[in-house]
Amino acid sequence: MGKKLLIAVILIISLLLSGCIEKPETGVQPVPTPTIKPTESTQEFEVIPKKEFEGTITLSGAFALYPMAARWGEEFMKLHPEVRIEVTAGGSGKGMDDALNGLVDIGMVSRAINSSEIDRGAYPIAVAKGAVIPTINSRNPALKEILSKGIKRKTFVDIYINGSVKTWGEVANRDEITGGIHVYTRNDAAGAAEVWAEYLGRRQENLRGTGVPGDPEVLAAVQKDPLGIGFNNYNYAFDMTTGQPVAGVQVVPIDVNENGIADPEEEIDTREKTIAAVKKGTFPHPPARVEYFITKGKPEGLKAEFIRWVLSDGQKYLEDAGYIPLPGETLENGLRDID
Repeated sequence: MGKKLLIAVILIISLLLSGCIEKPETGVQPVPTPTIKPTESTQEFEVIPKKEFEGTITLSGAFALYPMAARWGEEFMKLHPEVRIEVTAGGSGKGMDDALNGLVDIGMVSRAINSSEIDRGAYPIAVAKGAVIPTINSRNPALKEILSKGIKRKTFVDIYINGSVKTWGEVANRDEITGGIHVYTRNDAAGAAEVWAEYLGRRQENLRGTGVPGDPEVLAAVQKDPLGIGFNNYNYAFDMTTGQPVAGVQVVPIDVNENGIADPEEEIDTREKTIAAVKKGTFPHPPARVEYFITKGKPEGLKAEFIRWVLSDGQKYLEDAGYIPLPGETLENGLRDID
């Protein structure tokens, strides 16, 4: 019997190893790994890449905004290579007319927007702040007195509006200086001229002097004339590299408190000091002023995207380019006006 039992055990073990005897049920079945296939419900959540901006944006207008708009255009095109931005100067009047007549997408205007322009469809968005400053030739016969004392607003009025102050000797209170004042103004519809006239209590058409078309041309006229006086957007009057007045020109301090002295807070002989005075409010407003983008009606599409970028990420380029940022509340209002 022992031998038969041993044979039976060996046979059972062999059958188990060969798989002929089924394993007992455990009650747990293996779960197959599912194969996930796209369905209509899953496709609803598919991430679609945002389409790259493409197209052309055209701007024209204020000489004051031209350098900044050109810089904004360059930076925006780096981010969006399929976009082309074209910027031309020509004065605030041209920018306004071009925008309202559909000749450009955005007009650049460096003065207040009047009600008649709003009625025609002008949609203004404030984008930066700047200033208009008085300039004279660096060989002016009364230069020392002017830089140390400044010039009062009333004297500017008598030069540009009334025409009653005719010599540089009268400005400096030095009878021996008899050289006459050669006054230069703008003969195009210009934000700088309108703002300068507003500071003097009048309109551009009331300004006396030889009319010159454009900010650079006014500066060039003063550079060539030792007896000349003009006004310029401050970014044209200062060298962008050194921050000093351009060769042949001096910037006139405005004697705001009329104490007969150009006080330290009134000094605007460098770009840095001018920007600081405008920020602090010691430089009068006007001729400090807000600068605008103008569209005909509320901007949409690519125009709106560009302006939205200017009011947000684009603001970081302002100070580097010599411009003055707007208060945060003004920027937020502008963004709300676009949305």
